[in-house]
Amino acid sequence: MNRTSICVAVVLLASVLVLGQDSNKSAASQPSSSPEASAGAPASSNTPWFSQRHSRYQLRPGDIFDLSFEYTPEFNQTVTVQPDGYVTLRNVGDIYVVGQTVPEVTTNLTNAYSMILNHPVVSVVMKDFEKPYFIADGQVGHPGKYELRDDTTVVQAIAEAGGFLPSAKHSQVVLYRRVSDQWVHAQLLDVKKMESQHDLSEDLHLQPGDMLYVPKNRLSKVLPFLPTSSLSMIPRTP
Repeated sequence: MNRTSICVAVVLLASVLVLGQDSNKSAASQPSSSPEASAGAPASSNTPWFSQRHSRYQLRPGDIFDLSFEYTPEFNQTVTVQPDGYVTLRNVGDIYVVGQTVPEVTTNLTNAYSMILNHPVVSVVMKDFEKPYFIADGQVGHPGKYELRDDTTVVQAIAEAGGFLPSAKHSQVVLYRRVSDQWVHAQLLDVKKMESQHDLSEDLHLQPGDMLYVPKNRLSKVLPFLPTSSLSMIPRTP
């Protein structure tokens, strides 16, 4: 083999090596489609976030709001949401608003009045509406419905409802939250662990309409069936 042939062979070999390195880099840069690689991917944005806070109020039947027009005050009116979820508007007719937030209602009513007015500027101000609340049930001092006035956590809500009864099972408090008309999400909370470890990092913040249920502990379920003379030998449970 002469010198020219050797040079050509060396050039071809170098080209092959470079192409091989480029293909390896390209393969390494591609995302893996294996289940192991996708297992750590974040959940979809559509997945409900149970501890989400500061949700917007959604209109309900019986709510009352003022509808004001900046440039055409003759269309100003006070509107009541009917039991079927509709409001009857002057010169526009019936519009469904239940389940919508104030910004959503404002947008929809602005669009409706755009059919008869030129670039209407509409504002919606709630006048009378259902106050935010939570419900505490089960083994608490005062079961019932409570107004949710401030940012309140589960532990704070239980204290507001009179605290735990001796028959309460602190380790299995259930927080029910309605995510949609067909779906209610439930989560178990170990309040006993939170208080014993002085760690409230898992103490969830309540949203309007949440319900807390505190079940009975095992001992309180069997006490009615025990003879009175044997009750003094049973140790108290926290």
